[in-house]
Amino acid sequence: MGSMPFITAILKEGIVMFKSHNSIASPYWVIVNKEISDTVRSWRFLIMLALIVLSCMGSLYTALDDFSKAIKASNPEDTFFFLKLFTHSDGTLPSFIVFVSFLGPLLGISMGFDSINSEQNNGTLSRVLAQPIFRDFVLNAKFMAALIVLGILFFALALLVLGFGLLFIGIPPTAEEFARIVIFSVVNVIYVAFWLNLSILFSVKFRQAATSALAGISIWLFFSIFYSMIVNLIAKGLAPSVFLSENQAVAFQRFIQNIMRINPGQLFNDATTTLLMPTVRSLGPLTTEQISGAIPSPLPLGQSLMLVWPQATALIAGTIVFFALAYTMFMRREIRSR
Repeated sequence: MGSMPFITAILKEGIVMFKSHNSIASPYWVIVNKEISDTVRSWRFLIMLALIVLSCMGSLYTALDDFSKAIKASNPEDTFFFLKLFTHSDGTLPSFIVFVSFLGPLLGISMGFDSINSEQNNGTLSRVLAQPIFRDFVLNAKFMAALIVLGILFFALALLVLGFGLLFIGIPPTAEEFARIVIFSVVNVIYVAFWLNLSILFSVKFRQAATSALAGISIWLFFSIFYSMIVNLIAKGLAPSVFLSENQAVAFQRFIQNIMRINPGQLFNDATTTLLMPTVRSLGPLTTEQISGAIPSPLPLGQSLMLVWPQATALIAGTIVFFALAYTMFMRREIRSR
């Protein structure tokens, strides 16, 4: 798998450029540089990186292998060939976005579940805070370092898919395709940052790293597996009569869909599907009056962004809330040396 050295080289090059840009660094950026170096050299991150890269390259291979059939089955007006590399699958492996939605939370949890409690258990946190630096530098630098690594990783993956697609298709992507892929990468970073801040919150709350890791994984499993089952049971129990009007049935479907959107994975799937499938014109049920007269054509980028803006805002809001809670708890905590 020749893509692993490529991703690692991009990560190292990005880190070197980042360090050279901050050669005269404040204590905050010194901590950020140290956290970046520790992250990219840890076996935990390398294992998660290998899983994500291998899974995404496997899905890309299956998409390219079945790409000619996908083009023949698509509408003649649909010319977004590069976007199909992220969404198409021949059935043997899930698509690129499915792997990211599944492995992204694990990556975020693995990068943050022991960010604070391991430092405190090892006695290094009190030594760092004994230096003439602000306490919030520690928490802010850990999040910033993880965010920089995630940004470089997902943009490198997107460029890698674009490179393979360019070699296979032989034509460059359009400006709109490139913009959609860039925005898709930004949404990936926001989604993983959501789980990263949740794991950082647990790292501040619990003293043992194993407890914070289990808490983060438990919430991920609940939303990934059990939450949809619970919502389906609620929908089955509250299902209206078949004799209700069309507007009432649509209102009920919207109510169930809004409950589903409490799941961050559902928000991510809605956002990425809309960005990578321009033919998606609505994320909710529509009445016959709303459908009649609509032209079945791809949405422009601006209209797609208007559709996904609530989902992206919800993920950003959740990320900020978790970070604010972790920040408040960390600033009020009494740090003692062992």
